[in-house]
Amino acid sequence: MHNKHNQAGALCSMNKLSYEIDGSRFSTLEGFFEEISSVLIPGADWGKNLDAFNDILRGGFGTPERGYVLKWKSSALSRDRLGYPETVRQLERRLQYCHPSNRTYVSEDLAKAKNCIGPTVFDWLIEIISVHYAGGEESEDGIELVLE
Repeated sequence: MHNKHNQAGALCSMNKLSYEIDGSRFSTLEGFFEEISSVLIPGADWGKNLDAFNDILRGGFGTPERGYVLKWKSSALSRDRLGYPETVRQLERRLQYCHPSNRTYVSEDLAKAKNCIGPTVFDWLIEIISVHYAGGEESEDGIELVLE
């Protein structure tokens, strides 16, 4: 499976470094963060949360300044593993620690996830990455995503 932006970026990809994460090596959001750490920014200290992941994609953590190709092997397995059960788990954790003014929204998202409605953890990650590739709000970061 390839991301819709891969075709347009195929020629640019030849000049970019490629990094590969493997969905068979993790089954939780925390595991994804560990995989990203070891592949993209080994040894770097970062927050290991969704906002910090977005910051990593902006660069400045040792990733190439001119962008790179991020290959996600076993992405279908990740889509399954980072599906609704993991989303429910993450939202339950978020509900414990979020600001009181956000509890209503997180509770609503949690109720939807328990009914298999709305975005999953996998969808959250794809949405964050999509900001940084062609057509995204921060496309100057030059990230190309290949889902395999």
